[in-house]
Amino acid sequence: MKRILLFISVALFSLVLVVLIRTTGLKSKQLSVKPAPKVAIDTERAVENLAKAIQFKTISNQDPSKFDYQQFKDLHALLEELFPNVHGKLRKEPVNEYSLLYTWEGTDPELKPMLLMAHMDVVPIEPGTENNWTYPPFAGRIAEGYIWGRGSLDDKASLMGILGAAEFLLAEGYLPRRTIYLAFGHDEEIGGPNGAAKIADILESRGVQLEYVLDEGGAITKGMVPGLSESVALVGITEKGYVSIELVVEGQGGHSSMPPPHTAVGILSTAIHHLERNQFGARITGATKQMFAHLGPHMPFALRMLFANPWLFGKLIKSELAQSPPSNSLIRTTIAATMLEGSPKENVLPRKAKAVINFRILPGDTIDGIVAHVRKAINDERVRIGVLGKGRSPSAVSDVNSASYGVLARSILQVFPDVVIAPFLVVGGTDSRHYEEVSKNIYRFLPIRLVSEDYGRLHGTNERIAVENYAEVIRFYLQLIRNFNR
Repeated sequence: MKRILLFISVALFSLVLVVLIRTTGLKSKQLSVKPAPKVAIDTERAVENLAKAIQFKTISNQDPSKFDYQQFKDLHALLEELFPNVHGKLRKEPVNEYSLLYTWEGTDPELKPMLLMAHMDVVPIEPGTENNWTYPPFAGRIAEGYIWGRGSLDDKASLMGILGAAEFLLAEGYLPRRTIYLAFGHDEEIGGPNGAAKIADILESRGVQLEYVLDEGGAITKGMVPGLSESVALVGITEKGYVSIELVVEGQGGHSSMPPPHTAVGILSTAIHHLERNQFGARITGATKQMFAHLGPHMPFALRMLFANPWLFGKLIKSELAQSPPSNSLIRTTIAATMLEGSPKENVLPRKAKAVINFRILPGDTIDGIVAHVRKAINDERVRIGVLGKGRSPSAVSDVNSASYGVLARSILQVFPDVVIAPFLVVGGTDSRHYEEVSKNIYRFLPIRLVSEDYGRLHGTNERIAVENYAEVIRFYLQLIRNFNR
């Protein structure tokens, strides 16, 4: 017995020792850089320019007949008026008439070009919520230290910030060493098939290979990572795929006063219930694993201990992350029932009931695997299962050890010295995925500052950006262009 107790004591001591060594050995991966001198941009004018751009209702719609394309044309005209140097010195190409590609020729043709992206379109205002806005959603109101309106965060802050930085540099007579492309799509909110996809095709047809691509996706968050008091700059290095699956049940029609034991709606509801009860397994891999490797050294000791020893605390970490929808989305392929269709009247049995389930695919999972999972979870031949459209696989993962990522990280820290930088899995979709054939280094980051309540503003009510933050956005693009052309 003494030998057994001694063995257990030694084993426990060794275990604790290993955990402590791994925890104390977790070192920061952050660069050490000096803040860049603050550039004296005309903040008042820049803010007014963004407010003007917000006033155009460049709304994307799945139905092409509902696009108000004149709004895009009018926005193009505004851009020419506000940024005369850009339009006088850069080559501008309309793509599919409503997207824009600008070419800023560099002095060294041996250097691979860089590409900065944004999109001009915005999502609609949800019907019935118009009166919930503090200021009208397309008024572009400047008030209370913010610019208010649809697109102020997603994504006209990027559009106008990039153009504002280019205009500033051109006014100084700046000549970049490497060619710079500015690409602005008009249909990102519906997948970018006629905007970013066509721009990428043009570049590929010309044999262009880009050093790096920067699009929206990550942001500067505060209070979103438990235990971290610092602001965190999340740089997307990959993004989830997606697929929507339609479930269809056909049944007997007729009057609801004489129903069968199980109606089409009842069978469909049971299928959705089974699917929601059979979630995909959680995995901390890829970009999410790298994110915690970068953030772990900056966490309090207890949390640092967990992330330094995932071999021991992996189940606990995944259990905790699964409690919150944002963090849960980082560790598994998610299942979301989004659309339902049944009877047109309350006393009529539907002959057909339909549902759409949207899946956001974690790297490592596949569309075929998701279909197989759905069939197994539902296990009911009465439910017809079909894939809507083609779906999209998860994107490739960009290297955090590349020179391009290093320049991006340095640029962020020079403008935002208060942040901790970490790679990130983008759970939504961006236009950047269309550029995988012309660049291996695709990053997703827009330096907008967000706290927890701001996530509801994205695609929601009272979208806004702080005046001070918008000035930082322009300074960031200025610094990034300069750093990539040294």
